[in-house]
Amino acid sequence: MNTATHPPIQTQRVVLLNASYELLAVVDVPRAVGYLIVGKAEMVAPRPDVTLRSAGGFQMPCPAVVRLIRYVRLPVRSLVPAWTRRGLFQRDGHRCAYCGDRGITVDHLLPVSRGGRSTWMNTVAACIRCNQRKADRTPAEAAMPLRWGPTEPTVRTALLFGLGATERAVLAELGLVDVA
Repeated sequence: MNTATHPPIQTQRVVLLNASYELLAVVDVPRAVGYLIVGKAEMVAPRPDVTLRSAGGFQMPCPAVVRLIRYVRLPVRSLVPAWTRRGLFQRDGHRCAYCGDRGITVDHLLPVSRGGRSTWMNTVAACIRCNQRKADRTPAEAAMPLRWGPTEPTVRTALLFGLGATERAVLAELGLVDVA
């Protein structure tokens, strides 16, 4: 494996599916390989052109998606994931909710100085220009309509935030997510 084109194996992510092919979690490669070795999971899709090798000569394809052999019952998954800056930018596609340019700042619809908090429904990604123009006002007070409103992501959507292009492509190929 050429480390110039691939990040270290330990930092790469693997999609973990339940036995029913439901998106369950995103784990690191060592954990996914552990599930495979002890027979708790099967490989659904390997990473293209990446092979894992041990000092003892054992080789296997590096997993991109693994599926648990036994179904794991989960509590109700309707809870909204915790707000994160990274998640906000991924939710908004790194686009400014006011003008559509590259959004690199967090804008609070109800400004923090007026009691606004960092929640999914009170924040949007914004470019520096729009964020400065809106300043310490609401979008209505600044006469700056939003191109799209804020939304609360589902747990499934939040799991997808943690995926890279390789994992998204594999899931799309398997028909488990829409190509976007």
